[in-house]
Amino acid sequence: MTEGKSIINANLTPLPDKVGVDGLEDKWRAVWDEDGTYKFRNTRDRKAVYSIDTPPPTVSGSLHVGHVFSYTHTDVIARYKRMRGYDVFYPMGWDDNGLPTERRVQNYYGVRVDVSLPYDPDFKPPFEGTDGKKIDAKDQVPISRKNFIELCERLTAQDEKLFEALWRKLGLSIDWSQTYHTIGQHPQRVAQKAFLRNLARGEAYQQDAPGLWDVTFQTAVAQAELESREYPGFYHKVAFRFEDGTPIYIETTRPELLAACTSLIANPNDERYKQYFGQYVYSPLFKVKVPILAHPAAEMDKGAGIAMCCTFGDVTDVEWWRDLKLPTRPIIQRNGRIVMDTPDWIEDPAGREVFAETAGKTTFSARKIIVDKLRESGDLDGEPTPTKRMTNFYEKGEKPLEIVTSRQWYLKNGGTDAKLNAELIERGKELEFHPDFMRVRYENWVHGLNGDWLISRQRFFGVPFPLWYPVNASGEPDYDHPITPSENRLPIDPTIDVPEGYDESQRDVPGGFTAEKDIMDTWATSSLTPQIVTHWAEPDEASKALFASTFPMDLRPQGQDIIRTWLFSTVDRAHLENKCLPWAHATLSGWILDPDHKKMSKSKGNVVVPNEPIEKFGADAVRYWAAAARLGLDATYDIGQMKIGRRLAIKLLNATKFALAIGREDENHHVGAAAEAAWNPADVTEPLDRAAMAKLALVVRQATEALESYEHSKALETIESYFWQFCDDYIELVKNRAYGTPDEHGNVPSEKAVKSARTALGLGLDAFARLLAPYLPYATEEVWSWMHAGSGSVHRAAWPVVDPYVEAATGASPELLTWAGKAVEQLRKIKSEAKVSMKTPILSVALSAAADGVDAIHAALGDIAQAGRVVGKFDLVAKHAEESAAEDAPETEVAVEASELGEPPAKKPKH
Repeated sequence: MTEGKSIINANLTPLPDKVGVDGLEDKWRAVWDEDGTYKFRNTRDRKAVYSIDTPPPTVSGSLHVGHVFSYTHTDVIARYKRMRGYDVFYPMGWDDNGLPTERRVQNYYGVRVDVSLPYDPDFKPPFEGTDGKKIDAKDQVPISRKNFIELCERLTAQDEKLFEALWRKLGLSIDWSQTYHTIGQHPQRVAQKAFLRNLARGEAYQQDAPGLWDVTFQTAVAQAELESREYPGFYHKVAFRFEDGTPIYIETTRPELLAACTSLIANPNDERYKQYFGQYVYSPLFKVKVPILAHPAAEMDKGAGIAMCCTFGDVTDVEWWRDLKLPTRPIIQRNGRIVMDTPDWIEDPAGREVFAETAGKTTFSARKIIVDKLRESGDLDGEPTPTKRMTNFYEKGEKPLEIVTSRQWYLKNGGTDAKLNAELIERGKELEFHPDFMRVRYENWVHGLNGDWLISRQRFFGVPFPLWYPVNASGEPDYDHPITPSENRLPIDPTIDVPEGYDESQRDVPGGFTAEKDIMDTWATSSLTPQIVTHWAEPDEASKALFASTFPMDLRPQGQDIIRTWLFSTVDRAHLENKCLPWAHATLSGWILDPDHKKMSKSKGNVVVPNEPIEKFGADAVRYWAAAARLGLDATYDIGQMKIGRRLAIKLLNATKFALAIGREDENHHVGAAAEAAWNPADVTEPLDRAAMAKLALVVRQATEALESYEHSKALETIESYFWQFCDDYIELVKNRAYGTPDEHGNVPSEKAVKSARTALGLGLDAFARLLAPYLPYATEEVWSWMHAGSGSVHRAAWPVVDPYVEAATGASPELLTWAGKAVEQLRKIKSEAKVSMKTPILSVALSAAADGVDAIHAALGDIAQAGRVVGKFDLVAKHAEESAAEDAPETEVAVEASELGEPPAKKPKH
């Protein structure tokens, strides 16, 4: 097929005896793979390439229909852009490093890491899958870090095969030669190279600072990974005392932190406490002297209006500590327990005894001890009162986060730099958000940042920081002077590799070096997916050409819930490294809701495995359900929608077979034999056919505009609506004329009229095959193969343009088809109400229509009469405007004034 010319040529193939959607996935997937239908051609012209930063799904066991939902949205755009003539760069990655993978491996194999253990090359895990059962830590077999990483790599490789099989079955038009792993050699090199450049420019830095810490996973947690949850607790009214014993009461939910208290804080405008600012009180039990200070973040209407600042109970404590330059008195260890050694700031002997009782205890046990002691001392006023408070959790954790002081790596993100913050806000304004209302989520997040991005994690399976540190003569690491490798050595693992100028014997000894043992947060790698897939800063010529033709990329599709993590962090990295946006457009999908309108999630146990609906209804049907949902809005998992999608695919097959079969018996061809056809718009001469083409031109224009605006659901609605009208009204109206069937009076339609109908049918179904191709890739490929044998895939065909259909319409109005359809509907209604066969002839009929429709119906009266089997008098009268208004009638209403039916056709005898 040659688009751009008015004449559309078709090489028709034999038609199947029966049509159906079953089996199409396997049939066409094999052809696409063999032909390289979706392969990126590596066009060097950036303007001719459309590049997509495809989300790498987390490899953690299974996908759910939420993935199918959002990835289908992307695939619709990819297929559309390919048909628009772009060389589409559409890779796929696997996000296989980080905590989700570690947890899955621990549970799947029944193991855990012990960094003190040596590597065992012959290690065999105790389990190979545990049927979803959680293995307690005490029952997990300890293994070396290297053994654990090998198990991570083994399991993710298995999971990735299952994921790829599902994506292929769904019909994603991925170029499967363009895949990557976030833990692979190339992504590690990119992540380490970007980090070293951030470090050289001063954008990456390390410091000892209080940070959020998950005591279960034993790792620091970034601001973007927080989840605020309601957590039960108790308010304790506790007395601090002045020198003379006069009490001043605070209310706290964390009395176990009394030993870490640095001060009491009240709002500077609180009249109750203004007189006390600058004075000192003593903490209960521990008798530590602390000042009473003012800070605007103190809430006058919360509790007693005055609070103790401990290092550290929550993020407000950190703010007060930083702003007021308070001493650091940490008592919580990384394991969530109280430190073993009594702090030197507790000098009172009785206080030291109290602390010794809490040493090594969990915060829960320590709290009970402290509360009992407060009762004994008389410093607890009344009994604790229950409350519920919003508490920070790690999004994957089950216990409240603690704030622990530790050495961590940070990357600048505008949280502490007003200039950078303003620049990132401006980047957000440059980015095209689809839908646009999602932009505010980005801006709110950037405006609300209160610290830089913590990118280090105390885990095992991830990208290592490419650093070592000198070890001084006393055996202490010199963290202020990290040793960095040259870029040409990357990727490296500092726990295995040795820095230049050293040898392995100098590891962890005075005068030698020690490795940075932390790994990068998984988002620190995922935030570089545009640089990874486009081969940023790689030295070979092929990579340079790829980068030049694909970066900055065109599209980032993703979920709305990770704007603050993935979208923002990617913008930050590209801004720092490339001085530009990483892509021009971002499409944000909503969530999938279960039938009870609750968000689907594995934790709630209400997810649906996507293989099930695909097997039951077919990939095209599932894609139809997904594509019918608008970007940014949640959608319900709807089997009914999938059934409609399956019906649409089957209707396309049946309608196309019907139209292509017409005329094949001409010129000695029998139905099913191969034939050729040329559909020339100039051959469309009849008013009804021209009206059908006028409506098609309108649909092509509207669908194209919608897809250009990333409104895939709007385009589908436009295409589908007219497709059903085309099948239910137009085909029914013209099929007799297309066959050349004589009317009830024996009049044979002219050759010109027959050709007009057949041409309009051909042009219409050729267009529908292409218009629906992004949505129903399997059914459309099947019908395309019937009408365009040897011309390649419909997915490499040109997207329809309006010119041929405008030419075929020659000024006709699409409303003519609508009026004709209404008239036939009324003729059918006569028979339906009489409960007779639709083949029953109508001896006479009188219809009335609004004045605007009379001429339109007259223009198609012959086709209407044949479709309705009107054999006698056919009158058509115009309704007066006042009649229509009085009846509150729709503009296009057609009504039966009178009718007379003939005898129903005789039933054929059963054999």
